[in-house]
Amino acid sequence: MKFLFEDESFSFEALRAAGYTAYAGADLGEVLVTCRQIPEGDEQAWSTQWAATAARIEGIGRDALAAGHKVSAREALLRASNYYRAADFYRRDDPAHDPESARLAKAAQQAFADAAPLLDTPARALSIPYEGTTLPAYLFLVDDSGAPRPTVIFHGGFDSILEESYFAIAVGALRRGYNVLAFDGPGQGAPLRQQGLYFRPDWEAVVTPAVDLALTLSEVDNDRIALIGMSMGGYLAGRAAAFEHRIAACVLYDGVYDLHEPFAAVAAQAASTPGGLDAVIARNTGASWVVRNGKWTFGMSTFDEVVEATKAYTMAGITDRITCPTLVLDAENDQFFAGQPQRVFDELTCEKELILFREDEGAGEHCQEGALFLFHQRTFDWLDTVIAH
Repeated sequence: MKFLFEDESFSFEALRAAGYTAYAGADLGEVLVTCRQIPEGDEQAWSTQWAATAARIEGIGRDALAAGHKVSAREALLRASNYYRAADFYRRDDPAHDPESARLAKAAQQAFADAAPLLDTPARALSIPYEGTTLPAYLFLVDDSGAPRPTVIFHGGFDSILEESYFAIAVGALRRGYNVLAFDGPGQGAPLRQQGLYFRPDWEAVVTPAVDLALTLSEVDNDRIALIGMSMGGYLAGRAAAFEHRIAACVLYDGVYDLHEPFAAVAAQAASTPGGLDAVIARNTGASWVVRNGKWTFGMSTFDEVVEATKAYTMAGITDRITCPTLVLDAENDQFFAGQPQRVFDELTCEKELILFREDEGAGEHCQEGALFLFHQRTFDWLDTVIAH
């Protein structure tokens, strides 16, 4: 689905940012005027223009907060957080030593943190104990009654951040009576940027501490915990569910069977292109970003090392260890993992369902970007059937 740009990567990321309009994470006019100032494939302009929009909207939020207009402040700060996230997205030449990347990431976190106390429903910042350190989390609650409720444990994937989870899953869950415990793990958000924690294939080592914490929370119904992983998180959550059996249901959003394949495809393209990887990067925004973000999030100095490392990220031989009911989501136009959700589904031996989101219903993009209402309707209606309220 082309959206505002011919460049496939820019189109997708613009749609991603705009899609959060559904839950007050963007305003369409702001997205349009920002994107029209960005030339095709110009990553510097992308960062500059999104950062300028974010700063302008944050200013509205800060002024509103100072004047006691809490709803206006919340709305602006939520949008600013999303826009700062977008501004940082392509700054991947050396993000560990890029002051502007660090500033944008911090601004996205802070804008959301300042909006959280202003939400209509409680949002509590938590820390998940993890291997001698902690992982940042938010507990989003339906209300302040303290009543135990079905709870979603949620994490993102290759590039999402904790603050994005509010728009991607939490609002839709809260409206349906589900609490949400969302967190960033190794290779993601603050654990990557501030603690130097890189991705690991044995994601059960990350989810199990989150489940441990959830079980100590009075607002969590211990028998009705669902795990949802987004994008690359569709592999991570599947891997975790194969070994962590206190989970009552799992949603792979979308299903990922073999993370190595898309990375190997970029390497193969480089091998067959005159000029090699440098030539591929120079003319393909998406491939360039995958290479650079891969080196950072996996902690590797070369893309060849990343390609090798991703071989460990596969559901082969472990899919049948998932015992809880599992929903596998698929997207007709998925540009990253085409065909993989079906492969995961075919190997599942538990209670299972596969839902294909189509282009002709406006939901065919990877992770149903731009179709949040349809994604949430189908996902939570399924959860309602397997985790009875």
